[in-house]
Amino acid sequence: MLNNISIVIIAKNADLTIEKTLKSVKEFGEVVVYLNNSTDNTESIASKFDNVKLVKGEFIGFGPTKNVAATHASNDWILSLDSDEVITKELRDELDALDISDSSKVYALKMDDYFLGHRLKFRTEKKVRMYNRTAHKFDSLKVHENVEYSSGDKITLQHPFKHLHINTVNQTLEKTIRYTDIAAKGKKTCFFAIVIAKPLFAFFQAYILRLGFLNGWVGFAVAISNANDRYYKYLKRYVNCSNQGEMLP
Repeated sequence: MLNNISIVIIAKNADLTIEKTLKSVKEFGEVVVYLNNSTDNTESIASKFDNVKLVKGEFIGFGPTKNVAATHASNDWILSLDSDEVITKELRDELDALDISDSSKVYALKMDDYFLGHRLKFRTEKKVRMYNRTAHKFDSLKVHENVEYSSGDKITLQHPFKHLHINTVNQTLEKTIRYTDIAAKGKKTCFFAIVIAKPLFAFFQAYILRLGFLNGWVGFAVAISNANDRYYKYLKRYVNCSNQGEMLP
């Protein structure tokens, strides 16, 4: 069954994690790695795997780019992974046993999040990652993209994959710059109170509502990181408003 599923990964400067990702899917018949302006060792690492098909193209936002990457796959069934995500043996076996005869179905995978090598307890998320491209695709969102589907079509698999979310402290800063640039491009926020409120809620959500405090110092670090992401996202939008000559409070 694994030969009927194409793994599709978009990657840029992912040499910290891409080898672990590709080793975890070496039993799949095809892995499409879509490189967008990568300048590190990602390409040389990926080229060592026999089942990898390397494609180069531009990044046009996460949703649209993932749809473009999927067009390079040989199979209609697509399992979309990020370059810092690892399929476990248990999940691979579950995928291998799936009946994928119904193209209208989509499959949600559970995700265990890792921060600096520590698994975040009480933070397993579910994301639709496997779909048939003849019936489904990603939406057009530039960030926080999702596969479009009807609620009755979703099946949640039992075993999780690993998300090696942050591997170094500097990576938190690099990701903050990249993701907030994308999220703020062409958008504006003209009330500074939003710039203050959004990061405060992000911290409260991550540390209290999602039980981050039960993860010790790691939970606090994640909450601060989330708050920073939200702060710089809305600060950049506020600056956009100022640059466009809007009346700022």
